[in-house]
Amino acid sequence: MAITHSNQSNLHFFLKWLISCSAIGFTVGSICAFFLFSLNWVTQYREAHPWIIYGLPLAGFAIALSYKYWGNPSSKGNNLLIEEYLHPQRRIPLIMAPLVLFGTLLTHLFGGSAGREGTAVQIGGAVSDQLNRWFDFDKTERRILISIGITAGFAAVFGTPLAGTIFGLEVLLIGKKRYFGILPCLFTAYFANFSCQLWNIPHTHYPIHDVIPMLSLTNIGFSLAAGILFGITAWLFTFASDFFSLQFKRIKYPLLRPVIGGIILVLIITLFHSSNYIGLGIPMIQNAFVDQSNYYDFIIKLLLTTFTLSAGFKGGEVTPLFFIGATLGSALSTVIPLPISLLAAMGFVAVFSGATNTPLACIVMGYELFGIQPILFIAIACIVAFLFSGKKGIYIAQKGGLKEKLYRRLNL
Repeated sequence: MAITHSNQSNLHFFLKWLISCSAIGFTVGSICAFFLFSLNWVTQYREAHPWIIYGLPLAGFAIALSYKYWGNPSSKGNNLLIEEYLHPQRRIPLIMAPLVLFGTLLTHLFGGSAGREGTAVQIGGAVSDQLNRWFDFDKTERRILISIGITAGFAAVFGTPLAGTIFGLEVLLIGKKRYFGILPCLFTAYFANFSCQLWNIPHTHYPIHDVIPMLSLTNIGFSLAAGILFGITAWLFTFASDFFSLQFKRIKYPLLRPVIGGIILVLIITLFHSSNYIGLGIPMIQNAFVDQSNYYDFIIKLLLTTFTLSAGFKGGEVTPLFFIGATLGSALSTVIPLPISLLAAMGFVAVFSGATNTPLACIVMGYELFGIQPILFIAIACIVAFLFSGKKGIYIAQKGGLKEKLYRRLNL
């Protein structure tokens, strides 16, 4: 039987996306594996050589210099991906990937407080958009391309392909899912996660040790109260980011911003006599699920992270948001009679939900990380935190959606 022109077009369309998703998934997953391995190495080196934090101002200068000469407009970070999704103008520069990767490694090596999601997402977006060089993507297809790049980076770095799929769609337009991109995002997310696992790179696990209570009216009330506090904390993270960014913009010479910020950070870290609040802070997150955190742990991490990133150091916000939420939830166990590990799990994803305006992705992440038993508590906390975290989140380029309409009606 002869192959019709329509069948040829369908075959071409299928092969184009199969090749694209596979190439992006494997490439981004492999780069993220290298990134996670390197991040673990620089963290161990810093902990074995604590004196290295005194080089933080110099590291900041090197990062700022690299972005000055090679990085424009890559310095916008995740917001550049969102802007290109909403208003496509030019291809996302490939240089974004190595710049953010090595900038993040330098930040963590010398003791900055930052995460890793922003790095993985920017790598994914920069790599995926390069396929425009070989395939003819229209405007809608290019949006899918950016989505699957974000999805691949998120899924590979956290080992959560389902949450990565939803995050890659949800973060780009608040409350307006683009369902036509869900299949390529899903395929790429699992392929990227599988690719990262091929390199034998483990992901961190945060088990809930306590028995999950019944979802009674009383416990729903406690969950609502916790969700409100998580939302306020997410708002505080955004406020602190804006405040510190404004202060650093007062320094007219951009290369001096991370130098001055680095000096202040070194002084603060030295005064603390502790490395608990720098880097990713994963040991503190894990401990929050077992022992009650100090009431001040979350606020110290919040201020250090927003200050570090506002100064011009590189990394992400998500793992610090995990730290902030988990330690806050753990500390709340003194006043909210829910199990420590359950409150830590709720805060872990709920503060992230409020700060990034991605409640659905965070609920799915809660399921992938903590299982089905606590999911109703997690869902309540994520939705409430999303609603109580203010009009905007940490990604200033995000536009539209249910939350914006709600705040407009309330004249807030």
